[in-house]
Amino acid sequence: MSWVGDNSALIWEQLREHLYLALIPMVLGLLISLPLGYVATRFSWLANPLVALGGVLYSLPSIALFIVLPAILGTQILSPVNIIVALTIYAVSLLIRNVIDGLRSVPEEVLQAAVSVGYGTLRRVLTVDLPIAIPVIFTGLRVVTVANISMVSVGAIIGIGGFGELFTTGFQQDFLTPIVVGVVLSLALALVCDIALVGLQRLLTPWARVISPLKEATT
Repeated sequence: MSWVGDNSALIWEQLREHLYLALIPMVLGLLISLPLGYVATRFSWLANPLVALGGVLYSLPSIALFIVLPAILGTQILSPVNIIVALTIYAVSLLIRNVIDGLRSVPEEVLQAAVSVGYGTLRRVLTVDLPIAIPVIFTGLRVVTVANISMVSVGAIIGIGGFGELFTTGFQQDFLTPIVVGVVLSLALALVCDIALVGLQRLLTPWARVISPLKEATT
């Protein structure tokens, strides 16, 4: 405990870095996946290739990607951009399937009803398709967030990795405490972010809280 108290400033700094490196790619991955998923539902022949490409991209070793990206992007080896781009690629590769499945889960009669009352494409997607698809999309978003929080630590190999730097410090000094602290804080951060996403999903889908009690009352 004395080590934690003596290094509290370092721990808070690593926490901020870990959150930044994990959540920014999650948001970017979602923003990229939504239009890609919509295009794949409009042109169904694109869906399988996009999902397959996502699987291939996710299979790329993270360490290799962190090292290769600076040469491709022209960035410095210690630039956080490398981690953000790599994790954004992983986020898109995971989310694209959920976005496609979520948009496909919208009942056809709902789509026809929206069109019949005069909804344009953009308005229908934003106010009908996406709200109905939220539960499926958020399932993937939770997986992406937890995966990103885990993979950020790998970035410590190149000198940027949030709590991962606590691991390298512990190994270099043959000192167990920083490693344990890094593991515990990584798990706690993943749990907190997952709970936050569940709360956000409930906030964005208030009708789900109404439908559930009605179903229970009718059974």
